[in-house]
Amino acid sequence: MVQLKNVMDVFKLLNKSNCGDCLEKTCLAFAASVFKGQKHLDECPHLDEKIIRESGGNIEKQKTVEQDQEEIVQELKQKLLATDLSSAAPKVGGSFSNDQLTLKIFGKSFIVCSDGSLISDIHINPWVAILVITYVLDCEGLPVSGNWVPFRELKTGKIWQRLFRQRCEIPLKKVADTYTDLFEDLIRIFNGKQVRNHYESDISLVLHPLPRIPMLICYWRPGDGLESDLSLFFDSTAENNCGIEAIYALGTGFVRMIEKLSLRHG
Repeated sequence: MVQLKNVMDVFKLLNKSNCGDCLEKTCLAFAASVFKGQKHLDECPHLDEKIIRESGGNIEKQKTVEQDQEEIVQELKQKLLATDLSSAAPKVGGSFSNDQLTLKIFGKSFIVCSDGSLISDIHINPWVAILVITYVLDCEGLPVSGNWVPFRELKTGKIWQRLFRQRCEIPLKKVADTYTDLFEDLIRIFNGKQVRNHYESDISLVLHPLPRIPMLICYWRPGDGLESDLSLFFDSTAENNCGIEAIYALGTGFVRMIEKLSLRHG
């Protein structure tokens, strides 16, 4: 029997089409409802009956999001203890000395110690910890190619594209439409760099959330009867160095930070 330990375990069983046949807006919302006991897996008409039989009633007692994230952090830290950080340093684009791996996260120093502890001037919430440790463990070390591609053109990006658009690009566009100083703040706070206007965008901004995972934000202002638009682009090597789930988590976590920033200073 498959043991479903969290919302993402349920989500991985679904086809991620966000079809709405279950009367939820997205597959992720349906997965959350199933995990909370508000819906049953068989309410998704696209799931194989065998999967429903093996997984339908086998959900662990619900935990809070914070508890779930903390468990993931602790599991990842255990894997760090078995990792040679000195060998990992060149792959992840960092440096190693005194049993410490140092990376640049949004341009700021972030230290991963051999005992699994994390040190940084930035606030280390579970999202940041999970993202950085996963990157250190999984990065293949491919050099950045300089070839920007939209999320959907990453190797398995099509599966996540609709959700990525809804949870990342649309909310970030909304902030950009209403918070005119957004891009100046991105440069100041997150060490962004404005670059030549890619894809004929009005504003093009490059951020480096992880050393080998740069992110390009392109924003088109409204005009000539057209609505504004915003898209995120990643280096074509991104999925080799981080994995699609981590890239999705990077996008959603970044947007949440920006939304909080805009509410505080907008």
